[in-house]
Amino acid sequence: MKPLLGLPVFSGRLHDARTATAIGRPLGLAVAVCFLTGIVSHVLQRPPGLAADVLPSRPAWGYRFTQGLHVASGIAAIPLLLAKLWTVYPRLFARPPVRSVRHALERLSVAVLVAAALFELFTGLLNTFQWYPWPFSFVPAHYAVAWLLTGALLLHLAVKAPGIRAHWRRRSAGTLALPAEDEPDRRSLLLGVTAAVGAVTLTTVGQSLTPLKRFDLFAARHPDHGPQGLPVNRTAAAAGVAGLVAADWRLTVSGPRPYELTLEELRAMPQHEVTLPIACVEGWSASARWTGVRVRDLLERAGAGADAGVRVVSLQRRGAYRVTEMGRTYAHDPLTLLALRLGGEVLSPDHGFPARVIAPNRPGVLQTKWVGRLEVL
Repeated sequence: MKPLLGLPVFSGRLHDARTATAIGRPLGLAVAVCFLTGIVSHVLQRPPGLAADVLPSRPAWGYRFTQGLHVASGIAAIPLLLAKLWTVYPRLFARPPVRSVRHALERLSVAVLVAAALFELFTGLLNTFQWYPWPFSFVPAHYAVAWLLTGALLLHLAVKAPGIRAHWRRRSAGTLALPAEDEPDRRSLLLGVTAAVGAVTLTTVGQSLTPLKRFDLFAARHPDHGPQGLPVNRTAAAAGVAGLVAADWRLTVSGPRPYELTLEELRAMPQHEVTLPIACVEGWSASARWTGVRVRDLLERAGAGADAGVRVVSLQRRGAYRVTEMGRTYAHDPLTLLALRLGGEVLSPDHGFPARVIAPNRPGVLQTKWVGRLEVL
């Protein structure tokens, strides 16, 4: 790029539609996967209306898979987006900047598309580290802008469809093709972008794809690091329950036949052992062996019917998920436990001592810790 009369002049030959299309293909795929898995995550975390009673509790690893894929595809999209912007940014300096009303609307739609994409990918990345340097709530903003990004992308694809079709094949025809001497440079660029995508994916995906955990160098969490060999997002101290005394704790179960249980009475009930993953919205997940009492047994003792759900109330003093709800599919699944032990050991305070919920196909923020009350719905 050389200055000429105050305006930049771009001499690079790879700032062209063919290269932009080649990078746009995997970028579009990554964005589509990220969007669809994000919808799944949002519905499971914040089920709309009556959907809470029909959400599936199986497969048990469902949320682990979709949320891991969501975060992995979002991270992979970052180098793809940067490369895509590099191929097209000279057009920002095109003169005149606006040639017609249609051209002005097109440039405005592109500005919305780029801003939404940058917002989604980089706020999502910071969310994996639980760093929120902004005044708004992350989840609703991230969800709303995802729809804005998708709409802007579909509009952009519709406007650019003729050019995309012309450059989609391996070799563009006629005057659309660049000189043969530019092909090695394009291949080198695409190879570099591919290597960057592979590197960021390999060094972060191990937080959810545990066979690759040895390569987990830059992810926010390692699946083996934490109390009792399992990560935690919220400690007992942060929740204000670090001084909980087991002898003073009671589980209250409300319903047609309400009752209370001490910890010893809960331990005397039939115990069940399950192996379930705990998967968090930040992208990390790990499987563990949990032991405890089936939630459906506790509900039946309180006189709940087969169609009853349950509200779970934590002893933590503050937090957005101090109170959560489970629909009937979760509440009556035999894998859903009020867990008392993790890996054969009594729960540590940071993992929810004396009792916590563990359920299949459920976001980690809804696996309530430090449970003090179950309410039949």
